[in-house]
Amino acid sequence: MREERSGGREEHSYAGGAKWRAPHRPGARRPDATHRRSARMGSARAGIGVAPTRVCGVRLVFAGTPSAALPSLAALVGSAHEVVAVVTRPDAARGRSKRPVPSEVGAWAAAHDIPVLKPEHPRDPAFIDTLTGLAPDACPVVAYGALVPQRVLDIPPLGWINLHFSLLPRWRGAAPVQRALMAGDTRTGATTFRLVRELDAGPVFGTTELALTGTETAGDVLATLADAGARLLLDTIDALASTEPTPQDVAAGVTLAPKLTVAEARLDWGRPAEELDRLIRGCSPEPMAWTTLGGDRFRVALARPTTEPGPGPGEVRAERRRVLVGTGTTALDLLRVQPAGKKVMAAADWGRGVHTESVRFD
Repeated sequence: MREERSGGREEHSYAGGAKWRAPHRPGARRPDATHRRSARMGSARAGIGVAPTRVCGVRLVFAGTPSAALPSLAALVGSAHEVVAVVTRPDAARGRSKRPVPSEVGAWAAAHDIPVLKPEHPRDPAFIDTLTGLAPDACPVVAYGALVPQRVLDIPPLGWINLHFSLLPRWRGAAPVQRALMAGDTRTGATTFRLVRELDAGPVFGTTELALTGTETAGDVLATLADAGARLLLDTIDALASTEPTPQDVAAGVTLAPKLTVAEARLDWGRPAEELDRLIRGCSPEPMAWTTLGGDRFRVALARPTTEPGPGPGEVRAERRRVLVGTGTTALDLLRVQPAGKKVMAAADWGRGVHTESVRFD
């Protein structure tokens, strides 16, 4: 461990002998969380009454890729700990130009003068040598997007500490938030645990919980959990050296959350309206639920089930201020849609140009 140093910036050696200066970030970001928060981090939180020792100056290499990882990275950089480098996925082609673009985490780190490592795979020998040379005490990871081999897991003495957006062991995998909404869960949350070779199966440090109302989209839930999870991850790192994680409670069973496919996001209008609503919210903003209209893909970003009888499954009834679609049960009220070749818009705006006698989703 490194002791916390006072004032200004610290200078550190980077792999290959280069020097960089760690920016001073006074005051960690502590997002407000409106939901119940619980943690199993040390004796006090287990109900014994002895608080875990807080550690300053843990030397960290952070791993993450999408924007959901940014609150955690910002919280750690703004803390007493020492983020010496960031690991992220390689630049990926985006947009019509197909030019390589850095990940959100990579771009943020570069803008804050933090060295960025972009291995094609964590097993690459050059990456292993670089990470070993950085000598991290621990590697916090949030949605990195690649499996970490055991040889790399063994480098930091305090391990790789993962923030996962579910209450493990429910929804192990790449799409926990989406799967929770699609399944109609009434609560979800985030978990910090020690990374092991088996998928999301490591022992747990702490959790934070979030009640679901049945109206949130996956984007809404992920944004909330990204902020609340950042505080949980920082608390976990603060107490890491004096905390023993507990095995996951698998008595109630393990559920898996594989990445959503485009095929899974297709709307089957013969299904109940409540089920279609869950699918739409679980797929929003990505990959976005879809159907076809006149042979073209038509996306539905937001809808809500009604108690009203509707037209036949897939049939559209455009009213003055709303657009209803028939399902296997009651009508589904479309709120936000994306016709082929257009941006997301209010369904009522799209519906004004619809001749309902000839419109039916396939």
